[in-house]
Amino acid sequence: MSGAAGTAVGPMVIAAVEQHHPRVRRLLDDPLAASVLPPVSRWVARLARRPRVREWLVDASERNAPGIWGGIACRKRYIDDQVVRALADGIGSVVVLGAGLDTRGHRLVAPAGATAFEVDLPANVERRRGRLGDRDGVVPVPVDLDTGDLGAALAAHGHRVGDRCLFVWEGVTQYLTEEGFLRTFDFLAGAAPGSRVVFTYVRHDFVDGSDRYGADALHRRFVTRQRLWRIGVRPRDVAGLLAGYGWRKVEDVGTEEFLARYVRPTGREVAVSPLERTVLGEKL
Repeated sequence: MSGAAGTAVGPMVIAAVEQHHPRVRRLLDDPLAASVLPPVSRWVARLARRPRVREWLVDASERNAPGIWGGIACRKRYIDDQVVRALADGIGSVVVLGAGLDTRGHRLVAPAGATAFEVDLPANVERRRGRLGDRDGVVPVPVDLDTGDLGAALAAHGHRVGDRCLFVWEGVTQYLTEEGFLRTFDFLAGAAPGSRVVFTYVRHDFVDGSDRYGADALHRRFVTRQRLWRIGVRPRDVAGLLAGYGWRKVEDVGTEEFLARYVRPTGREVAVSPLERTVLGEKL
């Protein structure tokens, strides 16, 4: 999965730029987003204090993939909500699978007195530590989900498989091989009852090219040229996939849910792409 190591910046630029909107008009809150960006991206995000720069950035993303800005911002907001709910319900640890430059461990998990295990490629782990530093309650776990032993790596860093846990798997599944994808579910099958998982997936018909949802440029970049996006999931298969590993689907959300819950309350006109969806599951 080494080619995916450089793709963590774009979503965090979106998160950082959203902070320039008034709180009631932003799609998500992430005051640490700008701090994890490399210098040039941080400079661009800072320039986005100007409304015209923000508009230009959103327009540029829309030309590449209609609705991608809103889709990424809303999935982040949804996952933040699930982290907060899990911690409030007494779940004491969060395992972030493919953490990238995500800041949830520092801004949501550790402040609540819980532990965040941030699993990622070694290159991304070092990048995060260089920008966010070390913090009690945030444990970096360097491992490749495609080739490494996830269970052994987590156990070596203090994760206890018998405890209820929330697994966060955002913007990662499409980069895995089918073997790595299913092996991760093999690991999740051993989670304690009452654990939760929230993960995103790209639709199968986008990856196979039968429906590009207006995002031809995105398909050319990630599927055809770089061949980074390898697998997709059909929405109709989600419940069965989870059930096969001892989980139940709580919900599978996308465009309509995100528009209703997050976009319309801001009063903004922001499109949300249908090519990616987000699933919440619970371990039986």
